[in-house]
Amino acid sequence: QFIQAEKITKDINPIYGSIQKLHSGWGQSGDLVALCEDRILKILANKDALFNADGNTNVTATSKVLGTATPYSGEFGISENPESFASEAYRAYFTDKVRGAVIRLSMDGLTAISDHGMKDWFRDNLKLSNRLIGSYDDKKDEYNITLDQPDRIVQTGSSNMIIVNDSATVTFKENVKGWVSFKSFLPEHANSCANEYYTYLGGNLWKHHVEVIDPITNLEIDRNTFYGEFTPSSLKVVLNDMP
Repeated sequence: QFIQAEKITKDINPIYGSIQKLHSGWGQSGDLVALCEDRILKILANKDALFNADGNTNVTATSKVLGTATPYSGEFGISENPESFASEAYRAYFTDKVRGAVIRLSMDGLTAISDHGMKDWFRDNLKLSNRLIGSYDDKKDEYNITLDQPDRIVQTGSSNMIIVNDSATVTFKENVKGWVSFKSFLPEHANSCANEYYTYLGGNLWKHHVEVIDPITNLEIDRNTFYGEFTPSSLKVVLNDMP
């Protein structure tokens, strides 16, 4: 039912840029999160905030669908990359390409998780990427962000040139509060379902974390093989020879 005298839309301050994504059922109270280009806002759902004269907030039930829109502290948004968003329980992850940061939204607000040892790397590489594909791996409890970068030509000699692609998938893990690995797979999209992690390439669905012997097909599965291509593991160690 649409009554002409009543508003049916919610206005957001245009200084925050366009709304790139809406995420509902957020946190414990089921509020709505609006991810704008330059700011992240929490919009009360099925309740409204009433303010006393002393500035304290009383929350009361109301017939309004959407109530007060309150921006989170922190000058971060999602830029124009809603595909980088991934959520798990009360946490959400996304990138801010303009500010060169990867952000986590949790119960304590916004945190730039790219500052955990990868600040310069993300600041240099996010701006060069065409797409930023984010996903959450429920089986390993990891946030994977894929930086899809275009090919570039590098001159190796007076007349020799090679084509280089710097696309990468990087993994953040909560229990170590840091970025734990570069992955060799570069998906078009990814998601978790029923505690399994799947990625897509060329319209095909690929299941990850399969045991060496597949219990269903009884076939041997090669480790480190993604999309039919084997990539050896490597470990780079940074040592300080000063005591």
